[in-house]
Amino acid sequence: MATASERQTSPAPPAEPSSEPVLRRPVFIGAAAVVLALASWILTAPEQASDVIGAAVGWVGTWFGWYYVLFATVVLVFVVVVAASRHGRTKLGPQHSQPEFSTFAWVSMLFAAGIGTDLMFFAVAEPVSHYLQPPVGEGGTVEAAREATAWTLFHYGISGWGMYALMGMALGYFSYRMGLPLAIRSALHPLIGRRVEGPIGHGVDIAALLGTIVGVATSLGIAVVQLNFGLNALFGIPEGPAAQVALIVLGVGMATVSAVTGVDKGIKVLSQLNVLLAIALVVFVLIAGNTALLLNGLVMNVGDFVSGFAGMTMETFAWSDAQAWMNGWTLFFWAWWAAWAAFVGMFLARISRGRTIRQFVVGTLTIPFVYIVLWISIFGNSAIDAIRQGGDAFGELTVANPERGFYTLLMQYPGFTFVAGLATLTGLLFYVTSADSGALVMANLSSVLPTANTDAGKGLRIFWALATGLLTIGMLLVGGVTALQNATVVMGLPFTVVMLLVMIGLWRALRLDALREESRTSTLPGRFSGRGEQARGGESWRWRLRRAMGFPDAQAVQRHLDEVVEPALREVAQEVCDRGVAAQVVYTGDELGERYVELAADLGEVQPFRYRVHRCQVPMPVFARDGRPVRGSGSAPSDYSRLEVHLAEGGQGYDVMGWTHAQVIDDVLDQYERHLEFLRLQADVQG
Repeated sequence: MATASERQTSPAPPAEPSSEPVLRRPVFIGAAAVVLALASWILTAPEQASDVIGAAVGWVGTWFGWYYVLFATVVLVFVVVVAASRHGRTKLGPQHSQPEFSTFAWVSMLFAAGIGTDLMFFAVAEPVSHYLQPPVGEGGTVEAAREATAWTLFHYGISGWGMYALMGMALGYFSYRMGLPLAIRSALHPLIGRRVEGPIGHGVDIAALLGTIVGVATSLGIAVVQLNFGLNALFGIPEGPAAQVALIVLGVGMATVSAVTGVDKGIKVLSQLNVLLAIALVVFVLIAGNTALLLNGLVMNVGDFVSGFAGMTMETFAWSDAQAWMNGWTLFFWAWWAAWAAFVGMFLARISRGRTIRQFVVGTLTIPFVYIVLWISIFGNSAIDAIRQGGDAFGELTVANPERGFYTLLMQYPGFTFVAGLATLTGLLFYVTSADSGALVMANLSSVLPTANTDAGKGLRIFWALATGLLTIGMLLVGGVTALQNATVVMGLPFTVVMLLVMIGLWRALRLDALREESRTSTLPGRFSGRGEQARGGESWRWRLRRAMGFPDAQAVQRHLDEVVEPALREVAQEVCDRGVAAQVVYTGDELGERYVELAADLGEVQPFRYRVHRCQVPMPVFARDGRPVRGSGSAPSDYSRLEVHLAEGGQGYDVMGWTHAQVIDDVLDQYERHLEFLRLQADVQG
């Protein structure tokens, strides 16, 4: 961040925030203590831990099963309603911001976000399990085959991505548009104000961190047991705790190296390679298998999912004995999605700055799901077809040992060694990138970051990578994948409450944003008032024409900023201070090195008033590129300079270069009156 050169009007400005990440001790100590205590308990008393966790998941399923089902539905409806409403036009960033990534790059990253080792695991294990052991009805029938894949698509479908969309747009909105830290607590600011920096905020971040570490540990545990079987099939490595612990140590070690050496770009390239490898696996199974059946099944599965979605999304099996099925599948998946929501939501927010909420929601709900439909339908129908063609042993093996289903299915196709090797490489790389990315997000959640694009220190990332590995080892030793699923159902419950509060906070903030727009129509502009015309000797129209046809260089703009704009802001700030409101003028620079002068008025518990004038370079308009020299320069460059006004919500799109001292003051007062009108409307709504 650029070093500030500050000249203030009373009172003195606050100290510059630190440019380095700072450990948020209450969050780190609280979360670390819970994780280490849980891991120690599991490792020292595995049988007791297994019994307690099993009893806890039974209690949650009995008393909160309905809540999980309703929660997933409410979140999905909320994000769709927000995207379809007028709030859908709101940007995840200042009003003047533009998307950082091209549409193709953004779509590619959304696409990659939907792929992981767990999808390889459940694309075979879940349809086979539902086909042979459906929640209701007889297994092994055509109806069971249709419902099996439909239920798998439902568990991996838009309900879960709705949770990601909620957290992503909340984090992006509050961080990039409202200027708050990229943290879960920021979403509660409309509800509790500055108390987000107190115990409530710490508790919210701790809940997010605990949910994240359990969710990541579950994914890593599932990956480890599946990769262990794959290595056994390829190289004869024995299955069991020893090999699985070794894989965890290897993955955590590679993630630690990534954290220390900063090879994020290399991991990003590997992730993109994984996408290509995963697509290649789908195409291989489609071509090598019963292609006609798989294509027919794909279309049928989409139809079954769409037609049955409304019933599945609110299904609690109140009149059937399917509690164990609900706990092991639907409740587990909803808790797992919620646990990962902070993790994935932060990633989605960081790649979506400058996009509207409508663009973000539509992209998040549809783009990754398209690939998921292809993967689950092709692999799931291939597995069911293998059973119906006489592969009863394959079905029984997959139900008893789900981690063996994926590789056992691949054994039925030619070139198993090569294909299984690609699958193992893909799974291992996803495993490493999940561990590294999870450690990064957990480190960020337990830090105070100076900007939204700053990451926590390497030491903290290493700690969370090691803690995740330790928790994964403990859960695998207790009861394997089942224990990980049970822990997710229990630990995901508190964070669902946080997500509901995030939803309320985001809705309130969006309503206030709409009120701000309404307040602008309630006051009349005065920027070209009589004072401005008198200052120009009655030649206001000639001055405006000269200004419109001039394209100043950086030196001319800087001179106007120093000699006209800044003195005008200081005059207003002094008058505001004389009337009992703390105000100051600061001359500084942003993280990109662009200089600006800002008038800030502290209005107490309500939102402060901020009026910034940024010096920026913009391309020369096409109609002006005729070789004429730019004002203040002897040449005709390809760009020129502007002095653009920014408010708290971002750039306003107009230029004050050439304005008189009086006109700048008029504009500040216009915006100040609009801000006060916005605060009045806000108080009326809240009252």
